[in-house]
Amino acid sequence: MKKLLILAGVLFISIYSFGQNANRIIKVDFKKEAGKLNTMFKECIGAGRANEGLRADWQQQLAMVKKECDFKYLRFHGLLTDDMAIYREDEKGNPEYNYQYVDVLFDFIVSLKMKPFVELGFMPNALASGKETIFWWRGNVTPPKDYKKWEDLIRNLTAHFKKRYGDEEVKTWYFEVWNEPNLSPGFWSSTQDEYYKLYDYAVRGVKAVNPAYKVGGPATAGAAWVPETIAFCAKNNVPIDFISTHAYGVKHGYLDEFGTSGTILSKDEFSVSGEVLNSRKQITESAKPNLELHYTEWSSSYTPADPIHDSYHSAAYILQKLKQVGNEANSMSYWVFTDIFEEAGPRFTPFHGGFGLLNTQGIKKPAYFSYYLMNKLGETELQNSDKNSWVSKDKNSNVQVLLWDFTNTHPGDKELNQTYYIKDLPSKEKGKVKVEIDGMQKGKYVLEIYKVGYKENDAYADYLAMNKPSQLTREQVNSIKEKNNGAPILTEKITIDGKGTFSKEFKINENDVVMLNLIKQ
Repeated sequence: MKKLLILAGVLFISIYSFGQNANRIIKVDFKKEAGKLNTMFKECIGAGRANEGLRADWQQQLAMVKKECDFKYLRFHGLLTDDMAIYREDEKGNPEYNYQYVDVLFDFIVSLKMKPFVELGFMPNALASGKETIFWWRGNVTPPKDYKKWEDLIRNLTAHFKKRYGDEEVKTWYFEVWNEPNLSPGFWSSTQDEYYKLYDYAVRGVKAVNPAYKVGGPATAGAAWVPETIAFCAKNNVPIDFISTHAYGVKHGYLDEFGTSGTILSKDEFSVSGEVLNSRKQITESAKPNLELHYTEWSSSYTPADPIHDSYHSAAYILQKLKQVGNEANSMSYWVFTDIFEEAGPRFTPFHGGFGLLNTQGIKKPAYFSYYLMNKLGETELQNSDKNSWVSKDKNSNVQVLLWDFTNTHPGDKELNQTYYIKDLPSKEKGKVKVEIDGMQKGKYVLEIYKVGYKENDAYADYLAMNKPSQLTREQVNSIKEKNNGAPILTEKITIDGKGTFSKEFKINENDVVMLNLIKQ
């Protein structure tokens, strides 16, 4: 291990030249606080569908993600779909409820000290008014044949949660009605007005158990229906506790059911984040200006076959968008934590552009390390004028600097993500960065330096170097995991004396993510 650290140090020094004339300066004062660090970035994370959560490998991955990234809530589709065996009717048409599969999943989530962000969908076939479905696993997207039975199902399910997990716990959950009903056909076979009817009856079901339980929507694609949903609830005296909606960073489209669409990363500097800012503005100007705003899905691309999800470019992209959002959203739920995700059916290769922070074998993609490193930030943010970094401290006087460069290198309309991001894409130099922290406590520190970028915690680059095998051996999986484990690339002992100033200068490349962690001894 010592040899590895020495080698890492040599590599770091060879890549990063220390000198003068930095063209980017991050200068902060240890004593000048901006306030409590906003951790909306780890409030919620997405997963594909409920039934996938019964798999051992899915559960193992979620446990690791919770431990290393500390997400608070988990949201997924398909809770009410037939593969969860929640609802059927007897020969007389009387409802029968069953929560055995649900209990296995929710018990596991709660055991990790996470909370479900409960998406109420899709329609059980026995309750559905039609046969239209979505995805390989056939979630029924039609309205209920009987709205009273729909309300009763939601009330019975909510009462079950209350009995099993306790009233105080369920008060902290969120109940979100359906998913992307504005995509019709697609996720909803009917109209906007019919969605509002579905929402109204679902709210009645939840609030009948406890009026304090939080219900919201409309869970739309493309930040749609926000003013309309608030206006409907205000006019009809229908409760709404939060707004939820979605945004993705590609130029066109919202739904790619079977992963066959071509996409182009938007050149708009405020793609995704601009939609969030506008949603907050719409809420502020509405009849209910204090509603929480939850982006319950977001990512660079809406298709589960987009290689940008596997690319090192994603790490800086995630940080850039979250920093731009600032305090305007209560949560930004990245879609999703794992490639164990079967909307388009089981995937046939280990890297296929899947949404996940982890691939099917649990290999950590560059995107994973954005959340891993954000979770290392301290609880107090320091005043900092640099737009592409966070600087923080914790109660033990340790200091963390997380910085990045996001450069959109996509060539534009002439090429799709699907052909661009599968290439070997070396990063170009982007100049020098100088980090200077004044007012630090004097004494000895251990400096850890982490890095994500081209061929640094870049599992896809290693997969490319193996000539993209359609299947990975156990040895290949272990090799990629070991090389991309997020360990510091340099660890050294330093002393802060004199004026209590720490200073470091280094080169940075396009789409690099770097973290400096100063640990007081």
